[in-house]
Amino acid sequence: MSSKCPKCDKTVYFAEKVSSLGKDWHKLCLKCDRCNKLLNAGGHAEHDGRPYCHKPCYAALFGPKGVNTGGVGSYIYEKEPSAVTQP
Repeated sequence: MSSKCPKCDKTVYFAEKVSSLGKDWHKLCLKCDRCNKLLNAGGHAEHDGRPYCHKPCYAALFGPKGVNTGGVGSYIYEKEPSAVTQP
């Protein structure tokens, strides 16, 4: 029995299917909903039935703010004011 892929809505046949989130996907359709990175069944996070890579996408979107988000610009520190010299 075949089913419909939740990403492309086309029929998923046995030879091309990967099961995740209780659904059958095409191997190339199981991607992070934010960055489009190809995911492995069971090796990703889920939110509202949609797949996300653990880092950085799921952590950045749904994790505690400023923790485990990784990537450039994750932690922004303000420069300390330079010392004022007296003449």
